[in-house]
Amino acid sequence: MTKPKPVSKPVAKDKPAAAAVIEKPVMMAVSPLAAKPKETAKEREARERRREALQQMLMGKRQEILKEIEGSLGQSLTEDQQRRLESARDVGDQALMDLDRELGISLMEMRNRRRQAIDEALTRLNEGTYGICAECGVEISERRLEAVPFAKLCVECQAREELLEKIEKEEERD
Repeated sequence: MTKPKPVSKPVAKDKPAAAAVIEKPVMMAVSPLAAKPKETAKEREARERRREALQQMLMGKRQEILKEIEGSLGQSLTEDQQRRLESARDVGDQALMDLDRELGISLMEMRNRRRQAIDEALTRLNEGTYGICAECGVEISERRLEAVPFAKLCVECQAREELLEKIEKEEERD
């Protein structure tokens, strides 16, 4: 079976050219290990110092979160105490207690998500990809990592992503 050859249509030269379509550039993650020139002993030492400082910072943040979680768990009442309190209250008090309990659960979930994000950051640190922007491959500043220890993007890429999300949400509303 033979395939028909595509037929090209003649283009009139006096017609204006079609508007160019601008496509969104495809962002590719750059591996921190890709095509690096051999590092000097001084650079290696500086990298190791930075890695150790980042690991200490992450472990400190992780410990803070674990203390918050343990503190919240220590404040919760035993089931028997809870039942006695609930039986002595009216509907308004019960609603307030339920709201307080739900708020406590939400805070625990939020803290646990932060702990998980820090655990993932520690894994990336051990793999050698922590502190490297997942979009552009640039080293993320230590100030940013101290503020957001589980950051995967540099400030510029994060701002760009947030702007794109904002635009998408506005388009969805329209």
